[in-house]
This record gives sequence, structure tokens and C-alpha cells, in this order.
Amino acid sequence: MSEKTVLLVEDNPDDEALTLNAFEKSGVAHAMVVVRDGAEALDYLFGTGSYAGRDATAVPNLILLDLKLPKYSGLEVLERVRADARTRLAPVVVLSSSDEPDDQVESYRLGVNSYVRKSIDFDRFARGIRMLAEYWLELNQGVR
Repeated sequence: MSEKTVLLVEDNPDDEALTLNAFEKSGVAHAMVVVRDGAEALDYLFGTGSYAGRDATAVPNLILLDLKLPKYSGLEVLERVRADARTRLAPVVVLSSSDEPDDQVESYRLGVNSYVRKSIDFDRFARGIRMLAEYWLELNQGVR
């Protein structure tokens, strides 16, 4: 199976490290791109700013999106992703520590594919990431 690209949008260095570690242990072949705020995520996805010249038609196979981000919130990023024909069908999973029902409802209203609450227990979090990686990068037959 060919390597897939995962875009991790995460501003918390500890959560970034946990997610990268869990993905590494998943055993699923992937290339991880990490951006640390909403503006950088949009620049990466649409080939603008510091990512000018990047092929914006090369859409990640999975976008892992935190909600509480600097510059643009995760919900604002999600809204832009779903509004653009190039990224509209990209799988987006919210990884958030928020258990606010409003965040969950708004995420689904804007078209998120899944909403996963970050666990403070590393083993549980790693199992969840393994399941996400297996499902979205191996089993899911996404449209490209």
C-alpha cells in the first residue's frame, strides 16, 4: 500500500508529540505534515503564503484538526475546507479536548467526518489513533 499524507493541525506541542508518537506506532505507512495554526493550515491546503508553489491539488488523505487554534479556529478552517472544490471531499477528523456539545454540533454542521475527543490516557489515545489511521488510511475508499 502506498504512503498516505496526513495533515495534523495542532498548536499544542504536547498534543502534537502524543499524536505523532501514536501515529508512528500505528504501523500504517504515512507522511505527516504538521502545521500549528489555522492560517498555516489554509496556506498548506491551498498553496499560499509560506506554502506558495505547493501543488494544491495534492490534498491530504486525512486532515486531523484541533478546534482551539490561533489565527483561525478549527471551525473556520473546516468551513473553508468544505467550501473549496479542491478540498471539499477530504476526510477531516476533529481531534479536540473539548466536550462542549456546541463544538460537536457545529463541527458536524460544517461537514466534519468524525469528532474524537482527546484522551489524557496515552494508551487509550494511541488505540484511538491506531483505529483512525487504519480506518481512514487503509479501509476507507475515499473519493479523489
